Amino acid sequence: MARSADRASGPVKTSVWLDDKAERGRRSGQPDGLDREKIIEAAVRLLDAEGAARFSMRKLATELNVTAMSLYWYVDTKDDLLELALDSVFGTFPLPVDEVMADPAPDWRERLRALATAYRGLLVRHPWVSGLIGTYLNIGPHSMAFSHAVQDVMRSTGLPLQGQMGGVSAVFQFVYGFGTIEGHFVQRCQAAGLSQDAYFRRAMGSIGERPDFAESFGYATEIMEARAGQTVEEMRERDFGFALDLLVAGIEAMVARARG
Repeated sequence: MARSADRASGPVKTSVWLDDKAERGRRSGQPDGLDREKIIEAAVRLLDAEGAARFSMRKLATELNVTAMSLYWYVDTKDDLLELALDSVFGTFPLPVDEVMADPAPDWRERLRALATAYRGLLVRHPWVSGLIGTYLNIGPHSMAFSHAVQDVMRSTGLPLQGQMGGVSAVFQFVYGFGTIEGHFVQRCQAAGLSQDAYFRRAMGSIGERPDFAESFGYATEIMEARAGQTVEEMRERDFGFALDLLVAGIEAMVARARG
């Protein structure tokens, strides 16, 4: 029996992108009419419909009208497939790579807002993504292209090198939280068979009928009235835009401080 120290020092699976499994050519005996891209696309559809918790290779096989075992010609494990699906959705929106190389390049504020908006949209369209981002290394080609675009725009802000990752964290961890909550709310509304506005009115109405919540939600009601906007989506857009303005202003202030 291997000692615990030996096991601890042994190889640890880290990522499909590090295990020489990201690319796989056709092997003898593989089913016709099936390939890895089709499997990944179907996996994304199923994840969008049911979420990561209910995802299984058996359900995916049913979706593709194949046997579950045939999927393993193309991926070794469900984890590998989830990691591949995660990277694939990062390739569904354009990155400002050409704009970055242009002369003159767009203002870093415009590029930052564009990347933040694209990331938010990704998290809302695919609510399962937020959980998987923290589960896998997320170092596939599409994910890394997004990461490089984020790093490039943060370099262009003028922040000192030691502060640039803090700038990335401030902006994109905010977007992660905002997009995750928004995506879950959209899912909840869909599950209830209600529009976002109808769900919101029903929830706020139920809370307003409870005297024990009245004091706690008194100030919240004032805030809701001050937010303006006729729909939940309008209010959310205004909140997101204002929050990004605050973060941009914070970056500008820190750049000015660093320059003395």
